[in-house]
Amino acid sequence: MADTQTEKFFQKQRGLNLFDPRHLHGVEQPTRTVRVRRDNTTTKRKAKHMRSVRYFKNVGLGFNTPADAIQGTYVDKKCPFTGDVAIRGRIIKGMCISTKMNRTIVMRRDYLHYIRKYQRYEKRHRNISAHCSPAFKRIKEGDIVTIGQCRPLSKTVRFNVLKVQSNTIFGSVKKQFMLF
Repeated sequence: MADTQTEKFFQKQRGLNLFDPRHLHGVEQPTRTVRVRRDNTTTKRKAKHMRSVRYFKNVGLGFNTPADAIQGTYVDKKCPFTGDVAIRGRIIKGMCISTKMNRTIVMRRDYLHYIRKYQRYEKRHRNISAHCSPAFKRIKEGDIVTIGQCRPLSKTVRFNVLKVQSNTIFGSVKKQFMLF
């Protein structure tokens, strides 16, 4: 795991003791010698349990844990699947319009607002910043994302990405109006 670290300081998941001999986190267990023949020759084979220990959880509400969160090597304390962030409050669906920030996306939420004087609706939108876990590697502009509310993660981020659906939009993504 140490070779996959990209941060300037060593990262580890909370709740895991890396020095526990039962949890060789990211390190393969040594091979052991086992006798299998009658002529006293030995053969070496690998131990049965070569998986490293990784903490992950189910966020509930019918959202599946991504395979990259279970089998990946990233460490993200703000991830709802591998970190210590709980999803509570609102669940919102919208379109991703920007992925320029590091582990943060901007989602556009379109809605109709009723004007009582004219008895008509007008189109409005809000841009919402959401933390995007490294489990969602292939997210791009135009994808439909489902986000869930959590505790404040930074000055503007109060949501976490829970699900991504790919979408093909022709033209500019930022000016599309889609109701969900």
